[in-house]
Amino acid sequence: MKAWLSRINFSQMIDALLPIFATFAALAVGAVMLLILGANPIRAYGAMAEGAFGSGNALAETAVKAIPLLLVGLGICIAFRANVINIGGEGQMILGAIFAIFVGLSLPNWPGWAVIILAILAGFVGGGLWGAIPGALKAYFGVNEILSTIMMNAIAIQLMNYLLRGPMIDPAQAELASKIPQTAALEQAFRLPRLVPTRLHLGAVFAIALAILVYILLWRTTLGYRIRAVGQNPEASRYGGIRVRRQVVIALLLSGAFAGLAGVMQVYGLNYRLITDGSATGFTGSAGFNGIVAALFGQLHPLGTIPASFFFGALIVGANSLQRIMQVPSSFILALNGLVVIFVVSSDIWRRRRQRQRKLKATSTTEKEPPLASEAEVTT
Repeated sequence: MKAWLSRINFSQMIDALLPIFATFAALAVGAVMLLILGANPIRAYGAMAEGAFGSGNALAETAVKAIPLLLVGLGICIAFRANVINIGGEGQMILGAIFAIFVGLSLPNWPGWAVIILAILAGFVGGGLWGAIPGALKAYFGVNEILSTIMMNAIAIQLMNYLLRGPMIDPAQAELASKIPQTAALEQAFRLPRLVPTRLHLGAVFAIALAILVYILLWRTTLGYRIRAVGQNPEASRYGGIRVRRQVVIALLLSGAFAGLAGVMQVYGLNYRLITDGSATGFTGSAGFNGIVAALFGQLHPLGTIPASFFFGALIVGANSLQRIMQVPSSFILALNGLVVIFVVSSDIWRRRRQRQRKLKATSTTEKEPPLASEAEVTT
């Protein structure tokens, strides 16, 4: 028993469980807020669980919400491994969707499978382009990627609003006074297959397959090794012959490309058109930001991001059910989501600090150890 316990690294175990502890802490604060609102926290969280897991349709809806979170999260895993921060998932989703819907509306007579493949490639390129721009600004001009990706979000929103109120507006809406900002609907053949009668579509299988591919990319390929090496120590990577600037651009390009794929899935799997209320959230549902939290919850590991995305999808679906059943204000749902984000991000910062302290402690211990005596010294 003692030998088994000695093999357990309790520090690493605590690090792995920190996001879970953080989520429970956020829910505990949410329970206090529910009490202030006059609601029963146990009944409220029971309604959340019922809404997210209580039926086959609820599980399917949870999986639907998890798809864009997973795809954005995979891009975040790549970017963070290169030690760059991508806050531009919202804009990259929008650009991916714009590129993809353009393909579908431009090729109405093409076979469905061909248009879907081209749309996926177009969304990958569109999101990748929107991620590569701040990547190049970071690598070659030293521009902070947090600021640049946020600004790219703002540009993408205005571009979407212009296109959906002008060149790409649905012709039927153009003749009406309301002029809802949306494109024409995709042809039936261009829509991803669904698991009837739910809204769960083929994008779920596609996203999980990509998670496996991202794992292979990061830990089984030369490109992944270079990205991780640059994230660990850019100076050592440069001395080792790795072109650091190129890897930074590639990391943000790939990160944006996966967010772009999330936009494609929203259009071809759910809405069948590009539609918004004038804000990014009107199309993305904040998946560009929530995907960051899902990746952090999954310890920035592609495979860990799969259950993390499903969990956050459950929170989103459950929160909607909570609002309907308990009649709590919509502001509480926003506050609860914000609490989870703050606590999970804070837990990741604490985890990184603990890891740095362990490395420093291990280094100092190694330096203090006296050198081993040679065989000649021992015999004398």
